[in-house]
Amino acid sequence: MDPSSDYYFLNKILWRRVKLTLVCGVFEGVLQHVDPNKIVVLKKVKNVETGRSVPGVKMFFGHEIVNVELLDEVEQGSVRENSSSVSLDVERTGMEKMKVEVLNVCESVSPAPEAPTTSLLNDLKYSPSEEEEVTYTVIDQFQQKFGAAMLHIKKQSVLSVAAEGVNVCRHGKLCWLQVATNCRVYLFDIFLLGSRAFNNGLQMILEDKRILKIIHDCRWLSDCLSHQYGILLNNVFDTQVADVLQFSMETGGYLPNCITTLQESLIKHLKIAPKYLFFLEEKQKLIQENPEVWFIRPVSPSLLKILALEATYLLPLRLALLDEMMSDLTTLVDGYLNTYRGGSADRLGGIEVAAALCLQNLLSAFFPWKADKVILFLNSCNNFDGANVVINILEGATAWA
Repeated sequence: MDPSSDYYFLNKILWRRVKLTLVCGVFEGVLQHVDPNKIVVLKKVKNVETGRSVPGVKMFFGHEIVNVELLDEVEQGSVRENSSSVSLDVERTGMEKMKVEVLNVCESVSPAPEAPTTSLLNDLKYSPSEEEEVTYTVIDQFQQKFGAAMLHIKKQSVLSVAAEGVNVCRHGKLCWLQVATNCRVYLFDIFLLGSRAFNNGLQMILEDKRILKIIHDCRWLSDCLSHQYGILLNNVFDTQVADVLQFSMETGGYLPNCITTLQESLIKHLKIAPKYLFFLEEKQKLIQENPEVWFIRPVSPSLLKILALEATYLLPLRLALLDEMMSDLTTLVDGYLNTYRGGSADRLGGIEVAAALCLQNLLSAFFPWKADKVILFLNSCNNFDGANVVINILEGATAWA
């Protein structure tokens, strides 16, 4: 049968239960994905010969598959000889090479467990003069690397989280969850690991109120995690929300016309030229060409690098936003520093007067519209000895409002 016809037929029976007869075994499962390169992915897999269920999803390669039977029709009484079958004849050498890539691509780009934990933030160049490099670890199985990743992540107080998939929300499919710390980046292949990834540690981290999670636009991921996995995200610093807050503070309470994308935020707050963020444009281009690009396995190193950089840049973005949001506080503190040392010593005689003068300075600088409310509050404070002094000053300060 023509390979293109095989691919078309299998895509027509997605999410149906099928039986795969292999060169060395027979498996049943729900057909979840078919790759043009003749890679078939099943979930709810059962080994027919042993009767044992296989956790998560399982990938089968074209050169292994002898026949595909659609079990739905067989179970409904159709004659077995008429059941749909497909012979996937693919050149063995090419597929064997692809299988080796699936098993080894992650190892070739992943750091050794003993790698030194230098800060990733210091390594970001924000420059196209030489290609941006980032070290990452792909977690696509539970042996070895998954446990070590959980131990490292649980020790963090701040980390960044990004996600990729198809229509990531309660109705879509989450394929990748990227987690970056100050010194490491982990790419969790949720498409292969399934919900066990969350049950074995990720849920605890995402819900941990002691660990700050940096996310850009947390709405979609929060909806997906809540409705599909029963996970309630906690303690999130959303860089998109922070950008809106910073804009409002900067413009005296106005709101922006639209929210910013990650690329726009990086340009605005990290001062990165657009041409330096080519990897984000490349990601959008790949998604437009193939909306199911995140289903494809093996994943190219260049695409894995995009996933890693996306999470890594969130860490310095948060710091930049915090600096901008704290700039007014810094200015106010600078004024505080000179309140007494630049004036006469006579002002230090009365504590109440000194406190009142400081309060006047603060209100006049930042909260002039609240001076009258503070006066009403202080009138109710009978146990505050300096209340009358403060009230007198604030009554004069209401002219600001």
